[in-house]
Amino acid sequence: MRLRVVVLGGTRFIGRRIVDELVDHGHDVLVVHRGNSHPPDLRDDVPHLHADRLDLAPVADDLRRFDPEAVLDCAALGATDADAVLGAFPDGADLRLVVLSSMDTYRAYGSLHARTVTDAVPLDETSPVRPERYPYRGQMPGMDDYEKLDVEERWLARGGTVCRLPMVFGEHDYQRREEFVLRRVRAGRREIPMGAGTVLLTFGYVGDVARGVRLAIESDPSLVGGEVFNFGERRSPTMALRARRILDAAGAGDTVELVPVPDEALPPDLGILGSIAQPLLVSSDKARRMLGWEESDPDDALRRSVEWHLANPPGDQAGAGDFSADDAALERRVIAAATA
Repeated sequence: MRLRVVVLGGTRFIGRRIVDELVDHGHDVLVVHRGNSHPPDLRDDVPHLHADRLDLAPVADDLRRFDPEAVLDCAALGATDADAVLGAFPDGADLRLVVLSSMDTYRAYGSLHARTVTDAVPLDETSPVRPERYPYRGQMPGMDDYEKLDVEERWLARGGTVCRLPMVFGEHDYQRREEFVLRRVRAGRREIPMGAGTVLLTFGYVGDVARGVRLAIESDPSLVGGEVFNFGERRSPTMALRARRILDAAGAGDTVELVPVPDEALPPDLGILGSIAQPLLVSSDKARRMLGWEESDPDDALRRSVEWHLANPPGDQAGAGDFSADDAALERRVIAAATA
């Protein structure tokens, strides 16, 4: 099967990996984006169309000439984004519609931040979603209208497929999800403060996510249209164990110690090594059953990610060498009680 796929976004992290996945499996891809993010190492065998996603009318002729059979939106943040894109493609057209969403739609996500407990885990696609909307309003600049639930409702109403993503890590991750450990490894730190370390979150490797999205696009729309799929690791370690695995992947497992300290003593960027009341563990069994999806070996995936991030440190290293908060936390190390 060879499909013509319009990808909105597709130049950063998850989107670029999905584009690679689609092209490597024989699909024709047109990447539509504003042109503000076009890294020099993007593959050069994929056409790009520069446009404002909120106003695709000026490029309507280009889209018609491409004659897409599938549309994937990697960057729909809220209702306005969803309405603009869906409005640019005729209702009733024989299109495969797929949109990226997030596991922050689940009620358990809101509970995690509210430090309450509401849901048994693992969550699945039928688990309750957040009753409150706009989780970042007034908290993050430019995110007042962020709401993936608004996106999902609109795409599902058009018979689209929703891909709910976990904490995604891997090459080109601009959120640097392993940096809380790796910046200390780069600095030669021999001790890293760790709290209870009991946080449980579902992660997913970017290559595995890309494969899952491709499978959703390729699947029979009569089977996956109107469906929601989670994509995430089968087994999730605690954050304490994940930190140790990051150290091992960085070759520092024998030289760097995770030192127990009280949760309240942790530096802000190590807060994830504390504790939370509500785990956010999510099952991806539906994707395995309906799409035939599986993830990579977790150790291999983490090793690839860590190797890339060590070879490509963040450009902005502000504060990277200030470990005074670590030192203060380490002064409060917890000494295990002696046993008889």
